[in-house]
Amino acid sequence: MKKILLLCLLAFLAIPSVMLAQDKDNILTGKEKRHGWKLLFDGSTLKGWHSYHRDTVAANWIVKDGQIEYDRTNDRAGDDLVTDDIYTNYELQLQWRITDGGNSGIIFDIQENDPKHTATFVTGPEMQVLDNIHASDNHPETHLAGCLYDMMGSAAVSKPKPIGEWNQVKIVQNKGHLTFWLNGIQTVDTQIGSPEWNAMIQKSKFKNREFGYFAKVAGGKIALQKHPGASGWKNIKIREIKDKD
Repeated sequence: MKKILLLCLLAFLAIPSVMLAQDKDNILTGKEKRHGWKLLFDGSTLKGWHSYHRDTVAANWIVKDGQIEYDRTNDRAGDDLVTDDIYTNYELQLQWRITDGGNSGIIFDIQENDPKHTATFVTGPEMQVLDNIHASDNHPETHLAGCLYDMMGSAAVSKPKPIGEWNQVKIVQNKGHLTFWLNGIQTVDTQIGSPEWNAMIQKSKFKNREFGYFAKVAGGKIALQKHPGASGWKNIKIREIKDKD
């Protein structure tokens, strides 16, 4: 028995430390740190975030079991959860899961400096977060999980995990060029301000007058959306892209 225990201990010690780190949530490996990754969520606090047009985080956003949760019982207690910092060229990675019928989003390039921008989505494009099967907002196809909301995407590339399981997101914005991935599948590839982009705007709700400032700046704050249906978020990290990258 002692020999078996000793062999098990030696096998455990032989596991590379990077593999052990990857099994834990809300931390960075040494390699990630060397490559410029930074955590946007430390797993225990909402430091670095605030509710839209507030200085603090409202009660509808809580941290529980190492994840950010949207608390529906405090639905009127605040708005979208927004980063304190502004990001322009970057790679963003995170994981999300959602409850039955849930609907949320990752909104970016948010311009919060003007009170007339009454919501994050007035200025910022959105990667949709959705229960594709039971959410009421599952039509048209550009409203499905992983899509550029109301602009680009389809059922062919929207492949979220079953309800309650964690989905992996990657969003890259570099000099206005956007690429989205959901669970390793590329869902979006477009350039902000291009003829293709402008044509998509004209076919979307963003052509309407109230969206006159929509996506005018390829850079801004990043938000997790307050929306019907509880959502969970973890392993939120970002790497700013430099000109030499």
